[in-house]
Amino acid sequence: MHGEGAGNNRATSPHEGFATTRWSVVLAAAGQPGSPGADEALERLCRTYWYPLYAFIRRQGYAPEDAQDLTQAFFAHLLRRDFLRGVTPQKGRFRSFLLACLKHFLVDQWAKARTAKRGAEDTRRLMALEQAEGRYALESHAVADPEQLYERRWALDLLDRVLHRLRREAGTAERSTVFERLQGCLVGEPRGETYTQLGAELGRSETAVKVAVHRLRRRYRELLREEIAHTVSSAEEVESELRYLLGVVSR
Repeated sequence: MHGEGAGNNRATSPHEGFATTRWSVVLAAAGQPGSPGADEALERLCRTYWYPLYAFIRRQGYAPEDAQDLTQAFFAHLLRRDFLRGVTPQKGRFRSFLLACLKHFLVDQWAKARTAKRGAEDTRRLMALEQAEGRYALESHAVADPEQLYERRWALDLLDRVLHRLRREAGTAERSTVFERLQGCLVGEPRGETYTQLGAELGRSETAVKVAVHRLRRRYRELLREEIAHTVSSAEEVESELRYLLGVVSR
């Protein structure tokens, strides 16, 4: 399925490179302007977590416009890095650290955020209000607790990023077709179809389909661990965070 084409993109080991995981770089660079990679790392993390935090604020009862202003103002503080200095990360997990930062911000600085000019030059318009509200309207209201919604959205968005990377690695139209038909096998046996039926549809033998599914699942696990590694501060936390993610999704 992936063969040589995906090999160059693969992480060598989940235990390598933790000195430069994205959020570790950000924390190390807090209060140190010009640190290599820190601004880029922080901005990428902001883009990743913008909507989960917006959904958390909305579920707290804020109106859409106020929630957008608060989210934008919060990330403006992070992007200036002065707000990072007084907050200690919880167990090294960036999602917990960021939520703690947001709660602190909402308590101490939300009034300032409401009076800030919308669209000010020092804020980053990371997501249009219409898009955020479109997503929020689809959220299940069975998840009433703001923190549970934040955690669930974090988990689902992370899984979406992994699927996007897998789809991008597929490359050619033929390989993309194979991926689209086999992605339903990532976390279990194919539903409603046998491997023989899938093989007949794809012009492959049952054995070839099983091998392709095995490779796809292996790559999926690699990318999933790689994405998680960006949000924790040590290799030892990856497996526990993975178990936690799967638990959040299965609720």
